[in-house]
Amino acid sequence: MSDRSVSSTATHSPLAALMWPTRPGESVGALRAVVLVALGTALMALSAKVNLPLPYVPMTLQTLVVLMIGAAYGWRLGSATMIAYLAEGAMGLPVFAGPVGGIAPLVGPTAGYLFGFVGAAFVTGWLAERGWDRSVVLLFAAMAVGHIVILAAGFGWLAFGLGLGAAKAWQVGLAPFIAASLVKNALGATLMPAARRLVDRRG
Repeated sequence: MSDRSVSSTATHSPLAALMWPTRPGESVGALRAVVLVALGTALMALSAKVNLPLPYVPMTLQTLVVLMIGAAYGWRLGSATMIAYLAEGAMGLPVFAGPVGGIAPLVGPTAGYLFGFVGAAFVTGWLAERGWDRSVVLLFAAMAVGHIVILAAGFGWLAFGLGLGAAKAWQVGLAPFIAASLVKNALGATLMPAARRLVDRRG
């Protein structure tokens, strides 16, 4: 395998790791993970409060925050943050849109989207760790994949988990969110590479 092919598939550090660097084995690494997860879940809860109520699923800023956390944290910490967020909600903390907590949102119309957050943070973080967070175009594509994961999970749950059928699930669970998803993608894909370049210059 050539050096070029190795470098093209090699990972690089997520933005959060550059802003708060640690060495392997340092105890601060665990502290950093705990602090970042707590910060991420707090941002998720705050973004849930900015919402436009719709008949089945509210429109919030959460998908933008999910994808930015994935890109900034990387796939491991990003997906762990989303799991922690769902766990907080399941324990009754009012972190979901409403604001509400408890099991009901995890089995109701929003369930597919909420569980899709984990997959979206995973895939966006995985791509970001391979350099997609350095380019507006590539990060837009990575975030688009993340949005597709969220919307597909939400659509599937509405259509088949709740039995609304594909046509109704499209009408209430996909169509209202497409334009907003593109706007969020453009915003996140513009902000993240700019932040990355700023941190790289400071380093």
